[in-house]
Amino acid sequence: MKQIVFLLAALVLGAGFTVHAADRKLLIIAGKPSHPPLMHEFRAGALLLQKCLANVKGLSVQVHTNGWVSDDKLLETADAVFIYSDGGGRHPAVVDNHLELLRKQIARGMGFGCAHYAVEVPPNQGGEEFKSWIGGHYEHAFSVNPIWEPQYKNFPKHAIARGVKPFSTKDEWYFNMRFNEANVGLIPILVAKPSDAVRDGPYVHPRGPYEHIQGSKGRDEVMMWAVERKDGGRGFGFTGGHFHLNWGNDDQRKVVLNALLWISKVEVPAEGVASTVTEAELMQNLDPKPDPRKQPEPLPKKTEKK
Repeated sequence: MKQIVFLLAALVLGAGFTVHAADRKLLIIAGKPSHPPLMHEFRAGALLLQKCLANVKGLSVQVHTNGWVSDDKLLETADAVFIYSDGGGRHPAVVDNHLELLRKQIARGMGFGCAHYAVEVPPNQGGEEFKSWIGGHYEHAFSVNPIWEPQYKNFPKHAIARGVKPFSTKDEWYFNMRFNEANVGLIPILVAKPSDAVRDGPYVHPRGPYEHIQGSKGRDEVMMWAVERKDGGRGFGFTGGHFHLNWGNDDQRKVVLNALLWISKVEVPAEGVASTVTEAELMQNLDPKPDPRKQPEPLPKKTEKK
């Protein structure tokens, strides 16, 4: 019997596979193609993050594209799930029976994180769950989505912030989230103060401005947060990620990589996850989107003869 086991092990290793029985399993779900080129590049962004985590000991990362996992049963053995996709009523977590599938696994302590548009769900379709699972969510007409450049200067003493240095990127940084009312276990990670001009709009959609956003001028806002849940699981929300090239910023990338380890319950290094991304790598795996600059001019409308 021992000879058979050794033989099978040799065949597996000889085929180029490695066995990590103790690995924590992280599933990254990338949304369907969306928006113009270099925006909402969910697949390319997810594969970049996977590449950056490839050498982390004790973590196995799978990327699933087109909006959901290839097999629902994969959720049963996942230690964490991260969704980077479009949101609202078509959010991958709230369509079909996905909310119930996630609820079952999160109840056992599975980690859960969402980025950019994926932090938005309708209040009556996943809102209560997201307030519990990741601490809060974007709510249409309550939250806002301006494009601006927050200055992230101070960070909490938390594993997600390890090694992160002050940075700023121009992105569609959402704020004024609908957090859980008691803010139980909520940990602000990226905090900055929007200028009065940012609050006055325009926002991306609807263009605004909203009186309640203008009425909070001078207040700090939270653009990334984390939560430790009562079920023992962990969650986070990250509102950046609209512009793909921002994954080239070492600190923006690091704070998300750290968060992915944290929700997977893998120890975050003292200086955070070290990674490099080249310009060439940023341009890999982009969705095949038409470039609006190369589209043919529309045909002139025919005029009716009088």
